[in-house]
Amino acid sequence: MDTNHQSTPWFVKGDVNGFFGLFSNVLTNFLAAIGLLAAINMPGDIIYGNIVPGAAVALGLGGIIFAVQARRMSVKRNKSDVTALPYGLSVPHYFIVAFGVMLPVYAQTQDWMLAWSTGVAWNLIQGIIMTLGAVVGPFIQKYIPRSALLGSLAGLAITYIAMNPMGEIFSAPYIGLLTLVIVLGGWIAHKKLPGNIPAGLLAIIIGMLLAWGTGYMDVSAVQEAAAGFSLSFPTFAFSQLMTGFAYISPFLAAAIPLAIYDFLESLDNIESAEVGGDKYPTGLTLLVPGLLTILGSFLGSPFPTIIYIGHPGWKAAGARVGYSLATGLGVMLLAFVGLMPLVMSVIPLVALLPILVYISMTIGTQAYTTADPKHVPAMILGLLPFIGSFVILQINNALTAAGTSANEVGLQVLRNNGVYYEGWSVLGASDILVSMMLITIVIYLIDRNFKVAAFYSLLTAALSFFGFIHAGEIGLGTGMSAALGYATMALGLLVFHFYKHPDEKQGSK
Repeated sequence: MDTNHQSTPWFVKGDVNGFFGLFSNVLTNFLAAIGLLAAINMPGDIIYGNIVPGAAVALGLGGIIFAVQARRMSVKRNKSDVTALPYGLSVPHYFIVAFGVMLPVYAQTQDWMLAWSTGVAWNLIQGIIMTLGAVVGPFIQKYIPRSALLGSLAGLAITYIAMNPMGEIFSAPYIGLLTLVIVLGGWIAHKKLPGNIPAGLLAIIIGMLLAWGTGYMDVSAVQEAAAGFSLSFPTFAFSQLMTGFAYISPFLAAAIPLAIYDFLESLDNIESAEVGGDKYPTGLTLLVPGLLTILGSFLGSPFPTIIYIGHPGWKAAGARVGYSLATGLGVMLLAFVGLMPLVMSVIPLVALLPILVYISMTIGTQAYTTADPKHVPAMILGLLPFIGSFVILQINNALTAAGTSANEVGLQVLRNNGVYYEGWSVLGASDILVSMMLITIVIYLIDRNFKVAAFYSLLTAALSFFGFIHAGEIGLGTGMSAALGYATMALGLLVFHFYKHPDEKQGSK
């Protein structure tokens, strides 16, 4: 019998760094999702008695499952450095389910139980579509170039992962920039720290000392969080699911592309892990967020889950299996005993966010250093849909805060002032899929394979026509303007394919 097998230990020193990073990321997003529900005045008994424990199960089990998967893979492949996939809530979707699903239902019915029930039903639809995505995920991985998958991930990292944290960091630079340099010094420059303390932990400690020592933190927030302490455990929400389906139909058209967005982001992150040295089975791995989202909905959660961005960053920081296991167990423990608000009232958010900036830097580095240099222009183009959607989100937030909207201000007025609201909205709708398709088209163009580029242009035109991209909802002709644009793009590519200039020594493929 061979006794020389290697495997990744259940816990290594680097898992301390990974735990503080991933746990703070997952917890921050979880608390933000809860905060949005509180902001729309959903009753606390529904939030903390039903939604939080149900969502915690879906989150916690994912961390445990991916830890076990990584450990088993390390044994099977005789590897001692396997890093588990990070996992958590889908960030854009907790905004959408709060403001785009539950709040409109409450406005119509004045019944928070109905609003919550609709959110739970919406989440079940998300989970079903994400689970189906596990079937088509390997097909996408086969026919979409790796640079397109990683390039779209880089766009997501730069905008939605890094921009808001950098804004928060520069709102208190004396805390944020110091903690950022500690994280970067430990994880990128590999500087040894006193007592070999993990960089992530040191950044949090220093950030806490500065924040509390300078009056940045509020004692009353800690007292308020402590006063809200209560035990809560998950219960099944079958009756809510049945009730919610009676109100779900207006939201189905938007639910489908959003679920596609989720499984594509998870797919991108599986691809990112493979480039980083950890190859996980695509279909089986994609089943985890899909099935756990379904389980979460059965337990009363309106929040879908996904495989997170950042595997290469955690791997480079030395995290392996234990960071995912500890994060899963930690989230469930804090949720069940009601301590999540207390934790975030003690630790300043600005001390945690540099970790997300580091992750975005690592993702961008991986995307651009593993790509063929001649394909980088295509990947640059693929950043623009994310910038468009990010800008539109900020404009909408600002206009909402001012008590108005883009339509009330007037699209032409905005255009006259250099704000191309309508065009940016079309560009950024379903940004991750738009980015993947644009990068793919331009990669084949750069390779002078104009015929294949034209095929992908026509495919993108079809996706636009039916509203899967460049539109707010699915339907016939909902993205007609973009569909016509891609059709003309395909025509131009076909002309490139068939036209041979007399001076060309070698034609296109």
